Amino acid sequence: MIRMSEVVLGNTLALWGGSLALALLAFGGLILLRRMLAYRIAAWARQTATEWDDILADAIRVTHSLTLLSVSVYAASRLLQLPDVAERGLDRLLFIALMLQVGRWGSALIQARMATRTVRSAREGNGASTTHLGILAFVMRTALWVVVLLAMLNNLGFDITALIASLGIGGVAVALAVQNILGDLFASLSIALDKPFLVGDFIVVDNLMGTVKHVGLKTTRIQSLSGEELIVANNDLLKSRIRNFKHMDERRVVFSFGLTYDTPHELLEALPEQLRAIIAGLEQTRFDRAHFKSFGAYSLDFEVVYYVTSADFNLHMDIQQAINLALMRHLRALGVEFAFPTQSIQLTHVPA
Repeated sequence: MIRMSEVVLGNTLALWGGSLALALLAFGGLILLRRMLAYRIAAWARQTATEWDDILADAIRVTHSLTLLSVSVYAASRLLQLPDVAERGLDRLLFIALMLQVGRWGSALIQARMATRTVRSAREGNGASTTHLGILAFVMRTALWVVVLLAMLNNLGFDITALIASLGIGGVAVALAVQNILGDLFASLSIALDKPFLVGDFIVVDNLMGTVKHVGLKTTRIQSLSGEELIVANNDLLKSRIRNFKHMDERRVVFSFGLTYDTPHELLEALPEQLRAIIAGLEQTRFDRAHFKSFGAYSLDFEVVYYVTSADFNLHMDIQQAINLALMRHLRALGVEFAFPTQSIQLTHVPA
């Protein structure tokens, strides 16, 4: 017959049973408390406009059951007389569980904050946050878990200084092996900080053009005008000449045309002012200049410069079309023709 006063591993069976009952009771109570708090705070968060109660609800939601079990076992073990080795093991177990939970809480906090800022920036039309918040969140989570890992290793008795030194030497070798990937990673950080372009910007890179859809850790995705998705390495982007049309306030337009050589002098002299009147009569335009520029191989060449006070390309083409049609009507009314490539052949009769 088993007697409760019998001693096993330095403690009576009664103490072992009481400790086990306390651990189970504490674990069940913590699980119930987590569920009640998650329900109450989530209901409260739905009724408020602040974000901190939502973050608190996320923190409770990501509280792992193993963390609660570790706390329950550690609290119950205080009833027992354990060897120093066992106590140190329980201390380290609790510390590792708590540090892992801190990492989960920190990750949830970073993700919630970044998600809130991303939604707010998208509502305000700020593409900068959409561009760099994802990269910033990745860097912050990586730094957090590195600190958690180093703290756990230090608690387990590892020499962190020597470990960091060895990682530094190994890191050089790894960096040389994956330098292209690291180059794209640092390029993404440069894009996030310097902001040469943002999500939603229309850019031209060499012979590629399109709207920026996503900036990742290694590549940037661009939706081209013809519909396909272009995927460009971030490092290649920063090495290229980027033309960003998003913040263009107005568009400078230069166009030329040629008239035939038999155009009367008076019409040539009056044409710049007539072009000024045509362009000034259109909305969202600002006339700059119009000149009889040069004598071409087969035409009298004019050059016209004006500004469209909008970055809308479709509006620019509508205005250019209106100018072209008005210019054609005006020249036809005057009986003047546009020049086109011609070639004259002169035949000389040689007497026999």
